[in-house]
Amino acid sequence: MYKSYFIALILAVIQWVSPAFADRTEPKLRLKTQFLGTYSWDVDDARFGGLSGLEMNRTGSWFAAVSDLGVFVTGRIIRQGSNQRISAVEQVALNTMKNEDGGKMPRYFNDSEGLAMYPDGRMFVSFEGEHRVWSYPDPFSGATALPRHPDFDKMQKNSSLEALALGPDGALYTIPERSGTKTRPFPVYRYFEGVWSQEYGISRSGKFLIVGADFGPDGKLYILERSFGLFGFGSRVRRFDQTVDGFGNEDVILQTDMSVHDNLEGINVWRDSAGYIRITMISDDNFNFLQSTEFVEYRVLR
Repeated sequence: MYKSYFIALILAVIQWVSPAFADRTEPKLRLKTQFLGTYSWDVDDARFGGLSGLEMNRTGSWFAAVSDLGVFVTGRIIRQGSNQRISAVEQVALNTMKNEDGGKMPRYFNDSEGLAMYPDGRMFVSFEGEHRVWSYPDPFSGATALPRHPDFDKMQKNSSLEALALGPDGALYTIPERSGTKTRPFPVYRYFEGVWSQEYGISRSGKFLIVGADFGPDGKLYILERSFGLFGFGSRVRRFDQTVDGFGNEDVILQTDMSVHDNLEGINVWRDSAGYIRITMISDDNFNFLQSTEFVEYRVLR
């Protein structure tokens, strides 16, 4: 999450120097995907905005997200047409996350970034203000704290546990936004049977930083990354095979030009009714009037 005044200043400059910023078109660097559409939306609630981690049901008709203010946002997605593009978001509910004792979390302790869900509906949330992962039986209940890996205490402020995903093996995987240096892989932390381990990493390349992760129906790990510069945000999606030796066979399947989309931070990978793997992403508007909350979708072609 960037400081709002900094984002406002940068985006004001962008709008002045780059008319293309306001005309977001289909990315030039689609690589192995087909762009399906963008849907922008808003909710008349001061808590709405800053959305990050994303989960959806198998049909893409329901979603849950978390915000930088520690809020669960859930709703129904309406789709139309042969490509089942998003046409509306309805029945949106906002529920402020609770502390372990059921009370309200203090500011900067509630900066939720990653979201993963078990089949039984349990929700797991990663935070980057106070680096940790908590679980919730539902959006209305108090939290249960998971044990902390020793590395969590050493992580950079505002740059820690951005990505959280449930693996095919039933384990939770979390990855920080930054690895420490440009030549160091992003560490991957695995939580299974009450214990955290850190044995593998994700290669780091270019100016992209990790902001989201999800395991697709093909068993592959999909990583959403973001870059930020004078002309806005760029996004990249890489996918990896999971092997006994870690995550390999890196494949860049999507990379957008700067300012094509807003600040995409949440990712969900699912299979649509036509049999294609579909990538749905959601943007974090940083509670900034110059940005927007949007769903962005692509199909994976190969």
